[in-house]
Amino acid sequence: MASVIRLYVDHPLGVGQSVPLNREQSHYLFGVMRRGVGEVLELFNGLDGEWLARVVQAGKRNAILLCESKSKPMILPPDLWMMFAPIKKARTDFIVEKATEMGAAQILPVQTDFTNSERIRQDRLQNHAVEAAEQCGGTYVPPVMELQKLSKLLDGWDDRHIMFCDENRLGEAVALSQQPGPWAILIGPEGGFSPAERERLEAMPQAQGVSLGPRILRADTAAVAALALWQTSLGDWQ
Repeated sequence: MASVIRLYVDHPLGVGQSVPLNREQSHYLFGVMRRGVGEVLELFNGLDGEWLARVVQAGKRNAILLCESKSKPMILPPDLWMMFAPIKKARTDFIVEKATEMGAAQILPVQTDFTNSERIRQDRLQNHAVEAAEQCGGTYVPPVMELQKLSKLLDGWDDRHIMFCDENRLGEAVALSQQPGPWAILIGPEGGFSPAERERLEAMPQAQGVSLGPRILRADTAAVAALALWQTSLGDWQ
């Protein structure tokens, strides 16, 4: 028995709602996966939960599905931002995918003093977030923001707490204050934060530096470890 395909659609979902697929989705569904009229899919749009929908018109360039019943309620993640300095392409993709799977509400690539990458493909990273949500059964897709300078982002910072992962604290006990409210996780580049960035973060009352254990982690590994630490301490894993 073939597995049910999940697709993210930019369209309202509800009983009796017809949903058109774009050209890429139609090609994937009928050209690659060889599905046809009558097939049932799981659809989500980040707003209306997950819906079972049946193919009523099939074509490799366009298709129409009809929503039949709601299969999963909308589940929003905690108010958590994932901020990170982009690294090599595949590892940046990995961070976006895992941040989506692990419940980040927003993903913000930042350029730090030691960041090697000066540009990202925002649309490509957003597609990775969509694919991660499709594969892991999520009903929410976090927006991936444009790359911005960390210094500029901090200039307009509000009262959101920041958990910044600092290799200078290597060997310290892994601890996170139980402050309620919105949070952001900040992962630095492979070269770490600059002295000026570290000084600025440590001077911010909203920011808390943490160790991620006795070993130096790669940036992509650190992102997953930090998300797990925050989720078990303050998120919806409790």
